[in-house]
Amino acid sequence: MRYRLSRGWRNVALVKSLIRHRKIFSIYFKSFFWHLCGKRCIHLLHIGKTGGTALKEALRDIQKGERYRLFFHDHSVRLTDIPRFDDVIIFLRDPISRFVSGFNSRKREGHPRYYFPHTPAEKEAFTKFPTPNALAEALSSNDPQEREDAFKAMKSIGHIRTFYGDWLISVGELLKRRKHLFIGATKTLEKDFEVLKTWIGIDASNVKLPSDPVKAHRAPEGSDTYLSCLAEKNLRWWYAEDYKFLEIAQHIRKQLLKEMGYDP
Repeated sequence: MRYRLSRGWRNVALVKSLIRHRKIFSIYFKSFFWHLCGKRCIHLLHIGKTGGTALKEALRDIQKGERYRLFFHDHSVRLTDIPRFDDVIIFLRDPISRFVSGFNSRKREGHPRYYFPHTPAEKEAFTKFPTPNALAEALSSNDPQEREDAFKAMKSIGHIRTFYGDWLISVGELLKRRKHLFIGATKTLEKDFEVLKTWIGIDASNVKLPSDPVKAHRAPEGSDTYLSCLAEKNLRWWYAEDYKFLEIAQHIRKQLLKEMGYDP
């Protein structure tokens, strides 16, 4: 019985691996084809809770430009899955802000734009920690059980269980590709979107980010966003590696803005 179960899991892993390799092959094949056609290939790397849905909505009708091709990807695609000679759009936000957004998004199961039911582990996590602050503070709880439950929740809840490294792989990978990257900030999404259009080569004033909060996948008003000083301190510790990525990314972003003639 144990052998059959183990073999079953190996088969599942094999299928997932084959699907992933097929996806990567497709990315490289399309890139190679459009480069042969003389097109600039640009990929939108969709890091969860950084504005990717709004960007896709805004750019959907102009993916095929005269001189470029825009490729949209789901959350499973990483920076190293994209050809190194292609350009990549990356938007990042402060990890603490991303935590709050991700927590509330999963608590409402993706509503109003999507519906992804809670996993059993998420149900348990939200029962024990109903607010972002409750979970973040519990990371340093004096109660060993509560602290253990908080660690488990952080590793179980969608979005907040992920790190920038899941997509960006390493600081070295970012630096190697810096000449092919557009890095924007979720905090200044509208302003950076206008810069992005120039970077891509889009000369269209009617290309705008969606104002509809559902299409933009923005959080409904009234979401609980409170965090105490202790909660923020704990989250800075938890997402310490993300802040390293953010620091390097901000440096690359400033250099690009200077080169384009914008005030960083």
